[in-house]
Amino acid sequence: MELSGPSLEELLSLEGKVALVTGGDGHLGTPTCEALAEAGARVAIASINLQGCQELAQRLGPQHFGLYLDTTDEDMIRKVIDKIVEDAGAIDILVNMAWSGRPRWRLDEVTADDFEAAFRVGVTGYFVASQHAARYMRQAGGGSIINIASMYVLVASYPQVYEDLDSGGQPAYYQAGKAAVLQLTRHLAVYWAKDGIRVNAISPGSFPSPEVEEQIPQLMARLKPRAPLGRLGENWEIKGAILFCASLASSYMTGQNLVIDGGWTAW
Repeated sequence: MELSGPSLEELLSLEGKVALVTGGDGHLGTPTCEALAEAGARVAIASINLQGCQELAQRLGPQHFGLYLDTTDEDMIRKVIDKIVEDAGAIDILVNMAWSGRPRWRLDEVTADDFEAAFRVGVTGYFVASQHAARYMRQAGGGSIINIASMYVLVASYPQVYEDLDSGGQPAYYQAGKAAVLQLTRHLAVYWAKDGIRVNAISPGSFPSPEVEEQIPQLMARLKPRAPLGRLGENWEIKGAILFCASLASSYMTGQNLVIDGGWTAW
């Protein structure tokens, strides 16, 4: 049978590609790194938890490696990307996933410092990493940048879901920061399209870690019925979206936001 283009195997293959995942040892970062590695990419896993990154890299295979990366440090971001290119020869895929929040979630308690700290990691850090990686991608003829946003770029959270809970609700800096990530994604996409660099966002819904599920069972019970599928997301369910955005399968897609929320934002 003659195919009208690449085969599905070719579309989804990342063989020979080099990927950097910031926040790569986290709850969603781990399956992200797994997906990229399974598809053939060499993965640099980076976060402030060097041990966690190195352990994950070791589990994935000898060609992968863990790095210490503080995404509040502009010079460090640039040096880490330079080091990846020096050691691996390229950077073809960047997944910006690192995020940092402060413990004050209640609107009456959040400070300007809380906002600035969160934006420094999750917006400014995304931009600096994208800017520097794009320099190498441009020289290579293209690449894929994936920014992790949230379903809360499309809707606000429900105050009643968080009522009487210690968390006090979704933090304002998280909502505002993730919305900024989505607009940054669109902006970079249209300016870098001419260079063959695609920039897309993925917006997960409720994907609580096992620790959070155990600590706040009341919140889990309230969140589940908010999604039409009637359940919370499992972290492995981000793999397909990551592979799609990173690979040739999404070659004609840029500046878009792929929402994985169990239908939450479809109500």
